[in-house]
Amino acid sequence: MLSTQQPDLSRPVVMGILNITPDSFSDGGRFFSVGRAVEAGLSMVDAGAQVLDLGGESTRPGAEPVSLDEELDRVMPVLEKLRAETSVALSVDTSKPDVMRAAIKAGADVINDVNALEAEGAISSVANSNVSLCLMHKRGNPSTMQANPQYEDVVQEVFNYLQERIQACVDQGIALERIWIDPGFGFGKTLKHNLQLMNRLAEFKKLELPILIGVSRKSMIGAILDCEIDQRMVGGLALAAWSVLHGGAIIRTHDVKPTVEVLKVLEAVSAHARA
Repeated sequence: MLSTQQPDLSRPVVMGILNITPDSFSDGGRFFSVGRAVEAGLSMVDAGAQVLDLGGESTRPGAEPVSLDEELDRVMPVLEKLRAETSVALSVDTSKPDVMRAAIKAGADVINDVNALEAEGAISSVANSNVSLCLMHKRGNPSTMQANPQYEDVVQEVFNYLQERIQACVDQGIALERIWIDPGFGFGKTLKHNLQLMNRLAEFKKLELPILIGVSRKSMIGAILDCEIDQRMVGGLALAAWSVLHGGAIIRTHDVKPTVEVLKVLEAVSAHARA
């Protein structure tokens, strides 16, 4: 079994987004070659990312699924080259058990699954490894999830779902220490739902697991600020700061350097308060 490089979550960390796809909503096509993707990943590490999240299948609203072979062809060469060139934690964003197994064998440290390991064979594919696992909530699938999603109480329903998926993992022998959770901002949620989740984020601390926050450049920011994707960085930084102050442990972002700087400032203020 390969040893894994886990980030130090005693303080919040930044996860850089590396989409190896032609159709991701923000950066689709920018890193759609092995060389460019590896260069971008190493640049994120230089900027302070403590985790890189590699994805070979877009999960944006309306996205179409890709085949297993296509996803492997996109992700594996980049993962292998980055593993040879950096010691930071490498995460693979996938819902396919076969991709999970291949990624773990190649040295991935985290499996980040928007499907919360619901696919048949997913839990067994990761159970006998020592990688971290991020379980995310979503409603529906990318092609349908934004078609009028409804909840009685979005926070409680997301909380209950994550609690159930955590238990499903524990029941198959996965230690709690390996599990992260993600409320799934934008995945089957309206702007109101997203804001309710953010406002009550601290309630997820009751699960006593690291909370991953993924809001970078998402449509909720565009709706609040009435701006296009390339103008959403400042809004994303505001949400990153709010998240860290209310329990967020891993901030998943396209904008690594400014997010690292936000976390450094928050840490400086917090350290002064403790002095």
